[in-house]
This record gives sequence, C-alpha cells and structure tokens, in this order.
Amino acid sequence: MKKIEAIIRPFKLDDVKDALLEEGIRGMTVTEVRGYGRQKGHKETYRGSEYQIEFIPKIKIEVVVDDSLTEKVIEAILKTAKTGQVGDGKIFIYNVEDAIRIRTDESGPLAL
Repeated sequence: MKKIEAIIRPFKLDDVKDALLEEGIRGMTVTEVRGYGRQKGHKETYRGSEYQIEFIPKIKIEVVVDDSLTEKVIEAILKTAKTGQVGDGKIFIYNVEDAIRIRTDESGPLAL
C-alpha cells in the first residue's frame, strides 16, 4: 500500500477530488495548510500599506491506496492540479506497512 500526499492550490481541490473519485478512490483526508517553497510568499496591499505574506494557503490531500492504483492516482492529481505556474504544489509517496479498520478489525487492503 502507498500513502500519497499532495499539496495543491485551494481552488483545485474540487477538480482533484472529482478525478480521484473517477479512479475509484472512496476516501481521502483534506487539510488546510500554509507554507512556502520557491514562491517565498508574496506582497499584498491593504489600505495603502504593502506587506509581505510569507506563508501561502494550500490544501493537503492524503489518500492511502493499493500499490496497483498508485500511478493512476498520481496521474489524476498531476493532470487536474497543474496550472503551469510556480506554486502548483508537490506530491509525496510513502510506503504503508499496514492499515486497520477500527470498526471491523479488517487489515491491509481490505481496510481501505
């Protein structure tokens, strides 16, 4: 099993969610996060004063999938989250040793 974490732009969440549903992904965890990478923030003006925003709002999506779905999920995220601009985000892939569904005690891929 693999855990896929994707940091994406907030306005791309619905597109990514729909693409993952089309690939058969039934569950995901979504978190509002703030951070920066190469963008290093940006400047905004409020009431005539300019100030620096260091941490950009992003969305983190986490899904755990069977190994056979990993490439399809990555492709779906890349296809729908990409704008071609700096700040599109990142995808991280981790190995998952086991998963257990608390309600039924199912483990491994059955728990997904």
